[in-house]
Amino acid sequence: MSTRRRIFAGPQLRRIRAVNAMSQAQLAARLGISAPYLSQLEHDDRPLTARLAERVAKLFPLDWQDVGADRTDQLSAALRDALADPIFDEPLDSGTLARLAEQQPAFAQAFVTLYEAYRHTGQRLEMVDEAVSIDDPMGARLPWEEVRDWFHLANNHVDLLDRSAEELGLAIARSAPSPSAAALQDHLAQRHGVDVDTSAAPALRSYDSGARILRLDGAQPPAGLRFQLAWQAAALSLGETIAGIAKAADLRSDAARELLKVGLANYAAGALLMPYESFRRTARAMRHDIERLSLTFGTSFEQTCHRLSTLQREGARGLPVFFCRVDMAGNITKRHSATRLQFARFGGACPLWIVHEAVAIPDRILVQHAETPDGARYVSMAKGLVKPSGRYDRPPRRYAVALGCEAEHAGEFIYADGMGAATRDGATPIGISCRICPRKDCDQRAFPPSDQKIAVDPLARGVVPYGWRE
Repeated sequence: MSTRRRIFAGPQLRRIRAVNAMSQAQLAARLGISAPYLSQLEHDDRPLTARLAERVAKLFPLDWQDVGADRTDQLSAALRDALADPIFDEPLDSGTLARLAEQQPAFAQAFVTLYEAYRHTGQRLEMVDEAVSIDDPMGARLPWEEVRDWFHLANNHVDLLDRSAEELGLAIARSAPSPSAAALQDHLAQRHGVDVDTSAAPALRSYDSGARILRLDGAQPPAGLRFQLAWQAAALSLGETIAGIAKAADLRSDAARELLKVGLANYAAGALLMPYESFRRTARAMRHDIERLSLTFGTSFEQTCHRLSTLQREGARGLPVFFCRVDMAGNITKRHSATRLQFARFGGACPLWIVHEAVAIPDRILVQHAETPDGARYVSMAKGLVKPSGRYDRPPRRYAVALGCEAEHAGEFIYADGMGAATRDGATPIGISCRICPRKDCDQRAFPPSDQKIAVDPLARGVVPYGWRE
């Protein structure tokens, strides 16, 4: 006899309708059931069946995870995500996945584990390919590349540190959504005996451990000052946790390990200012409107985007997004993807991607519906940002940040609202980079893909001076 718990999800079903502006009849049609049956489910008169729960999870994954599905439901969802990979011709139907997860849980878990190993092996091979492609004759990655790859393989989520920072942030903030600058200064003074001086500083942040004085550049914007205060609070309060994680990391050099400690403190500062569960729920309620979230938590546009890319806690994941920062030269200086989209590991990104245009247009949000060569579609937004230097003789830093999700989650992403039919019809064909993009008819191609043999016809000239051998 099955021992699976019965799932009553009336409030969640009503929320799904509200968020997606659907009537009972419309949602019932999406789920393939009658409106009276849906009414009974919404009033918790009847529980969801396993097959119907799987259908809800497939159609509305972010809403469903908040129900607190049991182990079988989680396995079924993990199977569905794995089988959505383009390497599989056709995914299995929801009923088959539910039965497989319930009747063969050991096999289902083994399949999910194997798929994760396959995916991580592919990522590691890309890292090796990058290492042997650089000028270093030993093929070694630079320390900052090691740290970047460490965060990438951790899925940009460090659970132990995130939970510790969340607890610390809520304690400092008390009833506020996020700790204020004054609250952070009080914490540093009372907990660690540290005074803060913003009158003069040789750098954005400089800490004298002997005198216990934190000197900050007072010319920073308020969000920048709060982040530096949060960084110091995290480094002091969570120092042992950070050191333990860095010590256990598989890194080759001491320099990489020290860089990882800095990166972990950055991570903790973001988690302290934007406590996980409070931030995740607020982001969903605001449909991931970055400017509203920034105002609520007192963070910068970039800090808010970056935090959204870290919401990967098991059982309480945020919207699966990709995030990156691109400078004026097209270099990707920050990157992470919880979607199928993966960024180029060397060379420039696709010139058709909207983020490149955004760099030249500061303080304006651009949106784009794009399709990658594997057929996956994405909705993304990009905004150009300028960080003033505070001095006439030093030019400001100009760059753009981009955030996006797969088109199936467009209802959760406010930036898709203005696209209308674009999210259902046409999409800009983009690639990862010219080196690996298979599109042969792209007018923006900089050079041919590395896995194709080119053919040159001196009697004809197209947009590029070569074609491809069949």
